[in-house]
Amino acid sequence: MKNVLLALCTLVLGSSVLAAAETRPNIIYILLDDAGYGDLSCYGQKLFRTPHIDSLAADGIRFTQHYSGSTVCAPTRCCLMTGLHTGHANVRGNREVRPEGQAAMPADIVTIPRLLRKAGYVTGAFGKWGLGAPSSPSDPAEHFDLFYGYNCQREAHSYYPTHLWKNKEKIPLDGKTYTATIIMDEALQFVRDNRDKPFFAFLPLTIPHAAMHAPEAYVAPWRKKFPQFEGKIGKYSGPLVKNPIAAFAGMMTLMDEGVGELMTLLKDLQIDDNTIVFLTSDNGPHKEGGHDPLFFNSNGPLRGHKRDLYEGGIRAPLIVSWPGNLKAGTESDHISAHWDMLPTFCELAGAETPAGLDGISMVPELTGTDQQRAHEFLYWEFYERGGKRAVRFGKWKAVQLNLKGVRQQDGVELYDLSKDLGEENDVAADHSDIVQRAREYFVAAHTPSEFWSFGTQKKKKK
Repeated sequence: MKNVLLALCTLVLGSSVLAAAETRPNIIYILLDDAGYGDLSCYGQKLFRTPHIDSLAADGIRFTQHYSGSTVCAPTRCCLMTGLHTGHANVRGNREVRPEGQAAMPADIVTIPRLLRKAGYVTGAFGKWGLGAPSSPSDPAEHFDLFYGYNCQREAHSYYPTHLWKNKEKIPLDGKTYTATIIMDEALQFVRDNRDKPFFAFLPLTIPHAAMHAPEAYVAPWRKKFPQFEGKIGKYSGPLVKNPIAAFAGMMTLMDEGVGELMTLLKDLQIDDNTIVFLTSDNGPHKEGGHDPLFFNSNGPLRGHKRDLYEGGIRAPLIVSWPGNLKAGTESDHISAHWDMLPTFCELAGAETPAGLDGISMVPELTGTDQQRAHEFLYWEFYERGGKRAVRFGKWKAVQLNLKGVRQQDGVELYDLSKDLGEENDVAADHSDIVQRAREYFVAAHTPSEFWSFGTQKKKKK
């Protein structure tokens, strides 16, 4: 009898675990590259439309106060993968290695894919990595079950490279193949192959980064709309681009269609109601390859662009869709950042959330099932263009520039974002107590780094 009862208990327990596993959602995270807050029509873009992304927003939640991990590529991805802001993250800027790749994260670093793999998820990444050169301790194949795309963000300046990577295999290309489409094709196949098991698909897409490359079929309609730019040439890496203004609209249209293909596939496979989809951008709009963010109003009502810590450099769109589980067509002003994704994904997947994170799970805000915990503050530090740092707390935003050239007690700007979203009026002189609070956050949020310093500390003599 004991054996029978034991068998029954084992069967029931196994069934309940299986049922629990089946209710864990697939997670898809789409990270656009250098798309500004105003580059999606559901966030105000007027010169072209992104109807498939707009549909994603109509079916889910559109966040208005979400922030990127940093204002350039590599540190943003590190903050996303590790749940730490740039005051604590291992990667705090773009640090290149030769001949290909960026400086690696530590071999034992805890990342989203490693945590989700441990929880039973199949993991895949499709697009641009930038967090460890080929065969380094932080090669993407060390983190994901499958990686396909650019290891190196320099290589990703062109959409017509000579090779991509599939895990640790170098895939030669003819220099004429448009990589944005073949990378999306690999992502779609990953979804097909893993439809019957929980999966995490990370899509760090390259559009609209650097060179304004797009197939002519996508550019041609916009040449007719923007003929005044036909004499303009865009050059960054790879082929010259005639009329980069038209090319930008074309590449955004192509990217939007790819998102539409993905959402259609989820429905066709009948897994859309068990798949939560996130779409955001890695930082503000760039000015490279002939792109004109002022013409497109790519940063919307915000001040600044890529490499700025004003809102235009770090405030990012965020759309989350999960049919039947989120209230469709809603808007959230919850203040959040890329480093919130690790604890959010862990909670969704039933994975163990590590201690010591800067991120806070957003599941309560997404599902409305509990009270959402708020951040005391959000923090960024950046080491290019003289060095700068910023902190957001409540309605206040403090920015400090030129940290490599002035004492750190000088030059704190203060903005009341509830009244001044464009950060036009520095009110630091009227709020010395708030400025002092910002200074305290600057100190509390920063830990020393072997590789990242503003150069204000005296070096010890050997």
